[in-house]
Amino acid sequence: MLEIRFHGRGGQGAVTSVELLAVAAIEEGKFAQGFPSFGPERRGAPVLAFLRIDDHHIRLRCKIANPDVVLILDPSLIRIQNPAADLKPEGVIVLNTNKSIADTRREFGFKHRLAVVDANQIARQVLGVPITNTTMLGALIRATGAVKVDSMTQPLKERFGPMAVKNITALQTAFEKTVVGEAKS
Repeated sequence: MLEIRFHGRGGQGAVTSVELLAVAAIEEGKFAQGFPSFGPERRGAPVLAFLRIDDHHIRLRCKIANPDVVLILDPSLIRIQNPAADLKPEGVIVLNTNKSIADTRREFGFKHRLAVVDANQIARQVLGVPITNTTMLGALIRATGAVKVDSMTQPLKERFGPMAVKNITALQTAFEKTVVGEAKS
């Protein structure tokens, strides 16, 4: 089972990302379970969202305590939440940053596998707004292979209608530009 925890802020689309990826996984014949966790519903407040994907029925019905993957939509959350603290040793961090893997490791001390992409820049260029949810899904797929990139097309079309083309482009651009580095001992 692949367990993913999304760390974002209200309005960044973490909950939407979970829904979209779950639908894509189900369309591939997998089982998926996604749900949010947040306090006061307001733009900018920290938000957690959880996603499980498996080839078998998922019986767990709880938050993900020790994820395989941590996806961080907003790097400012690293200092206030420490999202990687309980990541499995073989886990991966998928981070929205304009910094290199080496600089990110130096700044935050990450030892896990690390995937970085400047999702803010891609979102601004492709979507015209700094909403990075679909962009970060491209990075997540690159880092984990959770689903096929093409499996995201239909969920994006259903969710975004006429804006789907831009979201698909943002996802594919991030998939291509994501840099993945191995774990450091």
